[in-house]
Amino acid sequence: MNIRRVPFDHPDAVKLNDEVQAEYHERYGDGGDATVLAPADFEPPNGVYFVGYDEWDRPIATGGWRSQDKNEEGNEDGDAELKRMYVIREMRGRGLARRMLAALEEDARAAGRTRMVLETGTEQPEAIALYTSSGYQPCAKFGYYRFYESSLCYAKAL
Repeated sequence: MNIRRVPFDHPDAVKLNDEVQAEYHERYGDGGDATVLAPADFEPPNGVYFVGYDEWDRPIATGGWRSQDKNEEGNEDGDAELKRMYVIREMRGRGLARRMLAALEEDARAAGRTRMVLETGTEQPEAIALYTSSGYQPCAKFGYYRFYESSLCYAKAL
């Protein structure tokens, strides 16, 4: 997989974001993630958005992080919030999500962020397995879904 930095509103990022939103709707029946995201959230040095491409230059994975500091939604100073981690269905089980996660952690660390945080949900056992096997620990809930019972939040020191 060739990982490239792209704007959040790049056509390949938009295409895969639409796919992940459809999958969230399938799993939760709620229309997808309602967290407000803007392209500027992922502009360096305050964040990044990556698309992974296969050998035929087909977009197959995405992920991004955005800076968060202490706020009323439960974030802490130095947080890098992981967003829109996704691998297309036919490419799953090949370690691509783990590679994307490592690239995002490295980028956030280089930008001076001290903790990677993420929110996932009870209907995403594959994501939970990825994050816990990558050293993420449960943390205090934060963000848009912090009051939802199905919300699970994790953190890892960078």
